[in-house]
Amino acid sequence: MKMTGTDIERQSAGYLADLKEIIDQVLADARRHDATEAEVDIGTGAGLSVTVRMGEVDKLEHERDKALGVTVYMNGRKGSASTSDFSPAALRDTVCAACDIARHASRDEFAGLADPGLMAQSVPDLDLYHPWPVTPEQAIELAVECETMARDFDDRINNSDGAVVGTYSGTHAYGNTHGFSGGWEWSSHTIDCTMIAGDTRGMQRDGWYSRARDRKDLQDIRTIAQEAAKRTVSRLGARKLTTRSVPVIFEAPVASGLFSAFITAISGSSLYRRASFLLDKLGKPVFSDHIRIHEQPHLKKALGSAPFDDDGVATRARDIVRNGVLESYILSSYSARKLGMQTTGNAGGIHNLVVDHGELDLAGLIRKMDTGLLITDMIGFGVNQVTGDYSRGASGFWVEGGEICYPVEEITVAGNLVDMYQQIIETGNDVDDRGNVLTGSVLLANMIVAGD
Repeated sequence: MKMTGTDIERQSAGYLADLKEIIDQVLADARRHDATEAEVDIGTGAGLSVTVRMGEVDKLEHERDKALGVTVYMNGRKGSASTSDFSPAALRDTVCAACDIARHASRDEFAGLADPGLMAQSVPDLDLYHPWPVTPEQAIELAVECETMARDFDDRINNSDGAVVGTYSGTHAYGNTHGFSGGWEWSSHTIDCTMIAGDTRGMQRDGWYSRARDRKDLQDIRTIAQEAAKRTVSRLGARKLTTRSVPVIFEAPVASGLFSAFITAISGSSLYRRASFLLDKLGKPVFSDHIRIHEQPHLKKALGSAPFDDDGVATRARDIVRNGVLESYILSSYSARKLGMQTTGNAGGIHNLVVDHGELDLAGLIRKMDTGLLITDMIGFGVNQVTGDYSRGASGFWVEGGEICYPVEEITVAGNLVDMYQQIIETGNDVDDRGNVLTGSVLLANMIVAGD
C-alpha cells in the first residue's frame, strides 16, 4: 500500500483521540463480559524504506501497521487476544476471545493491573514526533548519493552492501479499567550505508548509520558515507592474534551490549525465575565504585523516552547503580508482585539507560590503555545470563603505545560479567545515542583474548 505525506501527517492529536475512543469501547465490552479488570494497547503507524545497491534500487517498501491487543482478568485468570481489524464486530470478537481464554486459564495470584495510584497523572510532551514526508523518489536520491559518496571515497571500495533510507511514524495508545487512558505519537528515521573493500590481502565489510526522532538530527549523508568508507578500508589486512590476557576497549556501539546484559540480569523475570548472575545483589557493589548508571525516561527526542510504561505506570528518572552499588531492579507490576516489591515503571523494558562518562574521548581511552585490544565489532551472543560467563567473537584493532597498529579479526574475547563490571576503568565521552542504552566506549582492565 502506498503511503503519502498526508498519511504521515494523519498521526495527529485528533487521531489519538479516536484511538482512545476505541479503547473505551473495548474496555466497556470487556466489563459486559464479566472481566474484573482489563487493559487495551493500540499501535498504528506508517513508514517507507528504500534500499539501493550499486546505484540501483534494490528494495522499496511501504509499510502500514495497525494492531490492538486486549487483556482481561477474571479473578486472577488472564486472557489476551489481538486484532488488526478495528471494525466493531472484530473488536467484539477479540474481547470474546480474550474472555474465553481467561475463563479456561489457571489462576495466578499475581496477575492484574498495576495499582491505580501508580498510573501516570499526565503525559508530558517529550518531543518524539517529527514525521518526515519524504517521497520514494527523494529517498532513492538520498540513498544513491550516500552510497556513491562512500564508493568514491577510496579505490579499494569495490562493492557495496547498499544504502538505506527509512522513515516511520506511529501512535501508541493504552488504557485500562482504572480509568487511565493515554498515548503519544512518535517517529524514527534512519540512514544506513554499508561498503565492501578489497585488496591483495582479502575482502572486508563495514558501515555506519544515523538514527533519530527528527530527520534534522540525522548526520548528513556525506558524514555517514565517509565514516562507512573509512571503517571499511581500515579493516583491510586484518590479522589474527595469539591468545593473551590484555586490557580491552569496547567501542561505544558495541559497549551497549555489556549494559544490556546487565539490564537483563536485574529484570524481574530473570530474578523471580532465579536465572540471573546478579541474584540477591540489591544494595551491594556490582560495578567499579566510580560507575553511575541511571534511567532518564523523559529525555527530549531520545529513542528510549516514554511518559509511561506498558502498564500505564508513570516513568521517572532514577539511579540504578550509584558509586558501583546496585540501587534498584527493573520491574513491571507483575514481576514486582512476584518478588514482593513495587513496580519500577519498567513494563516493556528500560527507558534510556544512561552510563555516566569521564572526560576522555575514544582516542584518549586508547592512549590510557597504552597496549591492548580495541573491539569495534562483535559476533554472536555468547552470554550466559545464569552464570555471567561471557564469550563472543570479535574484531577490531591491536593497540601499542597508545596508537592503533593494525586490524585484527577471528578472535574471541572471554571473561565473566561479574568480574568485567568490576574492572571498568573508565567510560569515554563518545556517547552513542542511536539506541536505548546511552554509553561511550568502555575500557576494561583485563580480558582473555583467544586467537591462534
